[in-house]
Amino acid sequence: MSTASDDRISAALERVPDSVSDRLERRALSLAALVTAAILAVMLYVPVGVVFVNAVVEDGAATLANFRAVLTDPFYFGVLADVFADPLAIGRHLEGLAGWLAAISVSASLEGVVVPVPGVGLEIPVPWLDVSVPAVRKGLFGFTAYQAVLSTAASVALGLPAAYVLANYEFYGRRTLRSLTILPFVLPGIMVAVGFYAMFGRAGTLNGLLGLVDVGPIPFIEANPLAIVVVAHAFYNAPLVARLTVAAWESVDVRAVETARSLGAGPRRAFRDVVVPQLAPAVLTGALLTFVFTFMTFPIVLALGGLQLATVEVWIYDRIQQLDYAEAATLAILETALSLGLTYAYLRYESAQAGFSQTASPPSKEPLFPDLRTTLTGRRLAIVAYGLVALVVFVGPLASLVLGSLTDGSGLTLRHYAFLLERQLEGANFQTQPLPAIRNSLVFGVATLAVAVPMGVVISVLTVRAGRLGTAIDTLAMLPLAVSGVVFGIGLLQGLVFGLSLPGGWRLQLTGPIAIVVAHAVAAYPFVTRNVSPLLSSLDSAMVESARALGASRLRALVDVELPLVATGIVAGAAFAFAISIGEFSSTVILASGSESYTMPVAVERYLGRRSGPAIAMGTLLLLVTAASFVVVDRVGGRYEP
Repeated sequence: MSTASDDRISAALERVPDSVSDRLERRALSLAALVTAAILAVMLYVPVGVVFVNAVVEDGAATLANFRAVLTDPFYFGVLADVFADPLAIGRHLEGLAGWLAAISVSASLEGVVVPVPGVGLEIPVPWLDVSVPAVRKGLFGFTAYQAVLSTAASVALGLPAAYVLANYEFYGRRTLRSLTILPFVLPGIMVAVGFYAMFGRAGTLNGLLGLVDVGPIPFIEANPLAIVVVAHAFYNAPLVARLTVAAWESVDVRAVETARSLGAGPRRAFRDVVVPQLAPAVLTGALLTFVFTFMTFPIVLALGGLQLATVEVWIYDRIQQLDYAEAATLAILETALSLGLTYAYLRYESAQAGFSQTASPPSKEPLFPDLRTTLTGRRLAIVAYGLVALVVFVGPLASLVLGSLTDGSGLTLRHYAFLLERQLEGANFQTQPLPAIRNSLVFGVATLAVAVPMGVVISVLTVRAGRLGTAIDTLAMLPLAVSGVVFGIGLLQGLVFGLSLPGGWRLQLTGPIAIVVAHAVAAYPFVTRNVSPLLSSLDSAMVESARALGASRLRALVDVELPLVATGIVAGAAFAFAISIGEFSSTVILASGSESYTMPVAVERYLGRRSGPAIAMGTLLLLVTAASFVVVDRVGGRYEP
């Protein structure tokens, strides 16, 4: 056959239409992106948009009356309510500020404190300042910010010593302790609250120990619930501060410290001038994230403080219970605006610090206790003292949770678990039964994996492949990290559960269980993305190009080459997603109704309001499931860097 004939045959073959499967394969990533975008629009942006619409639309007309009512109400904004009511009355506001400053009184006394001078026989009076500050009406938002500031300070105070020990010393169990800094992302908040209740309650572990010396019981929670809430927040967020600071500390260039020492700086001066400036960004980042998390706190305050210590989130939940959806939506938008503003500040700060990264020569770690016969130095004594405090704050609540489920006032018992079994056997006589809660949690967890893992992987691929557009995709997809579960729960309830009317007479409506899976998947998929994206971006592009050169399509190269190489990230992200689904409380408690949808965290909260023993037993079961997820995350190297 002639060459011309061969050319005609080849040209004819090239004109043969590709099969449907070939076309789908070439466009698979684009189709996956469109499907994911549609799912995000329905699952994420529609509910958030519903919250906004319900706050600004009343009787079919746009209005800002709800915002005006909230902003000018002293119950919500305290002294700032007067400013919002009449922002142009600057003179009157300045007069009020001047009057408050004038009311501050400072008195000094030389007789209050006397310090003896050893070996001389003298006593030197030391001035004692007494500062009296008039009370300020903080309002609901002010109190929420106040407790967030206290919680942030406590978290930093507990997290920094842990970072110092982990970054500078080598000891048995160091890797395990460092892995435990990931706990804030997998421990359910309601379980932490129950653990603190098991430790500090009237029948808790601490009162049990005090009873051995005929002291108590002391009502720790009832007497000062704010202090217990702050410590619980520190339990939850100090590991986050430590995790960020350890990474920064280990990246400090030891050569810079040695240079400062060679120029005459002492150890303290070198630490202050060289190490502290490099640690400050990580500490400030951890503090800012902790403030955002504790400002949007919900399950810990709800369980330990209730309406007595109501934060914005708790009050939104109460408004929903009272069917006041317009006010709840208004508060939710104001809270989300503050949260997004703080998150934006964090992202700007993080991007400003990104250019200062350097190749470091980290210092070698010294043994924490090189020889048991060695005399303990002041520094090591301080570490031991901190270890005792950490034992009480971090280990105590979880140990008390397990111990409290197996004991009562008379000693070891399985009575609390027997109570749960009786609830199950008596069935219809009780609204909250343990087995449906466990079953629902596991089913919702598996369903969350089926939705969140593909979404997270697709978003990871898009963010890595799309260049500059990938940053915008990542930003839009990470909205769940800045929107609280309560706000999202309101949007799902008012929108998809109540139903939305669509053009053409269609109606979009979800049942409660499906809405809960949606809420869990939206909360979980960012963790899948955060585990997969770094691995995808670090892959050698030559491997993909080789597969393409051998005839593999783009989709085939992704499935056969790239995804197997990031399998550990996918597994870790899946473990994160499952743990988040198991422990999710904020949106679930709003959406759960009847025996078809309540989960283990919701059951814990319901039991806690009636009998603490069964709540502690259910919390222990929740701890076991969460611990299994954490083991998977730890074994496959899961990570989450904010």
